[in-house]
Amino acid sequence: MISVPLFLALVPLAAGELLAQFCGNGINFTANGTYQSNLASLAATLPSNVSSSPNLFATATAGGAPDTVYALALCRGDVTSATACGDCVAASFQNASRTCPMDRSATIFYDDCLLRFSGDGGFLAPPNITENATLFQYWNQENILGDAGVVAGNVRELLNETARAAATTARRFATGFMDASSVSIPTLYSLTQCTPDLTSGDCLACLRRLIDMMNSTTSVRVGGRILVLRCNLRFEKFVFYSGEPTLRVTPPGSSPAPDPITPIKRNKSKSVVIAAIVSPVAAVALCLIVCYCFRSRRFREGKRLQKRRSRRFQGEDELVWEMEGEISEFSVFDFHQVLVATDNFSEEKKLGEGGFGPVYKGLLSEGLEIAVKRLASHSGQGFIEFKNEVQLIAKLQHRNLVRLLGCCSQGEEKILVYEYLPNKSLDFYIFDAKRTALLDWNKRLAIIEGIAQGLLYLHKHSRLRVIHRDLKPSNILLDSEMNPKISDFGLAKIFSSNSNEGTTRRVAGTYGYMAPEYASEGHFSPKSDVFSFGVIILEIISGKRNASVHQCEDFINLLGYAWKLFAEERWLELVDASVVPNCQSSCMMRCINIALLCVQENAIDRPTMSDVVAMLTSESMVLDEPKHPAYFHVRVTNHDESSTYGTSSAKM
Repeated sequence: MISVPLFLALVPLAAGELLAQFCGNGINFTANGTYQSNLASLAATLPSNVSSSPNLFATATAGGAPDTVYALALCRGDVTSATACGDCVAASFQNASRTCPMDRSATIFYDDCLLRFSGDGGFLAPPNITENATLFQYWNQENILGDAGVVAGNVRELLNETARAAATTARRFATGFMDASSVSIPTLYSLTQCTPDLTSGDCLACLRRLIDMMNSTTSVRVGGRILVLRCNLRFEKFVFYSGEPTLRVTPPGSSPAPDPITPIKRNKSKSVVIAAIVSPVAAVALCLIVCYCFRSRRFREGKRLQKRRSRRFQGEDELVWEMEGEISEFSVFDFHQVLVATDNFSEEKKLGEGGFGPVYKGLLSEGLEIAVKRLASHSGQGFIEFKNEVQLIAKLQHRNLVRLLGCCSQGEEKILVYEYLPNKSLDFYIFDAKRTALLDWNKRLAIIEGIAQGLLYLHKHSRLRVIHRDLKPSNILLDSEMNPKISDFGLAKIFSSNSNEGTTRRVAGTYGYMAPEYASEGHFSPKSDVFSFGVIILEIISGKRNASVHQCEDFINLLGYAWKLFAEERWLELVDASVVPNCQSSCMMRCINIALLCVQENAIDRPTMSDVVAMLTSESMVLDEPKHPAYFHVRVTNHDESSTYGTSSAKM
């Protein structure tokens, strides 16, 4: 989270030297007390535990509450000497005693190892791959000579491939190199590592998050590294690791060349890496599917798997939707099963109603709560959105996207079955005078960051390139822990890898959240979603709707009002009164700045979601001054003409 101090090195670091240390939050232990004794016990045993581990990784606990000490240590995967590994962890404890005396928690980064200990064991389980409290960056001040776009593309390709390789090994460690002589830049070397207790997917997600922190400046440096507690990466123009590289990566757009250094060949190593990635993922997916089907047999006795190549539906237009009944991404529910789950679509189960149709809460016989989205009868427009949403969201999987469990089609009944999210939608909280107090600043910031991660996945990391086109607070659902999940993909557009923009004559969405180029000309791109996201940030921070004219002095909308306050350094007046007493001012000001960059009138001036995530997660990035926002002289309304999932009361 951006409120956490960032340790940023600006000087060269030699191998084996101390990189960074993060002391605790000011909470100290008593000298010669029980906590100190427990810490000394861990310092005596953990180095040998790590060095004797096949993965060079160990966690440990000493003592009982309230003086329990938790610790984690990891040595770099290419450290071949057990003695060197143990000595590095021991040196970390010694460094902590000097630089963080009496602190109950500390994180130490050496070149060959890392150590974390604390009286709070939350960092051990479950692993948090998005924390920034331990974020450390170092960048060589020299740039790689050559075309900046080519250089940045090569660096990212090298790191992404090495990250994929690391995620498939038990040790979660990989090294790589790229012979880039064919594109007239130096040969590059890379290293990626995660703590071995991360799953393959979490390791890859953690490393990709670090790669996404790299901007146009840092991605052309001759070397750099980013570390957090759970994963780290490094690249250089010289060999900095021991042993042969795990893989060789060919520069994008060039043909594989014989490797003069190592017998690993691009065509072979690439195949091995791909096979190593695909096989475990496919096996895990298959196991999950089998287990789910087995456990679901009790309450699916009446289920009829629909296996049809095509089926014709009636509406304002006749459309054909090809739907496979046994695809792995979701299940096809029997209509009778849905009726039972929703008590025949009773009013008591109704959550609300939107442009698509009513939404009901349901309960399957196994005890699983679901949200049932029922297409309104004879709605040609609704069917198009139904078809679009099933085909799209079944292929998307991310922690910040709502999960589609399945669908149902029988006669005129077209139904989507989602996971049920008990905390409704974001607008249910931020626009309500009483409920807004339930969201403190940390929760609001976590929601902002979660939405950003979900959008980044849609725009860049999913199997499809997706533009949502209807992002707004009522389409941001909250789970039991208030984590945000983007919903309602009825208006989403899918693009190939070679395109990411389009134009439509049918402008559909919600006024107040539409980018100006989309509202006036029907032109949409990922920058359209960036605009909507900027509006949402301002609404989250202020608790005001964009279209609430009476709350924005003489301005016609929230965007102009926020821009004026920010320009006059009165931005604190924008912040919701319920969070001001406990706010972290620099963090809030930074978020407002980011929001205003997102809502600039010209799409070319807005950042990408990669840029936004980097700005949110790294205080070291210098932010541009925003230009005046869109709709500065145009009134917007709050008409919700094309919402296909429902109003704020129609939530999962």
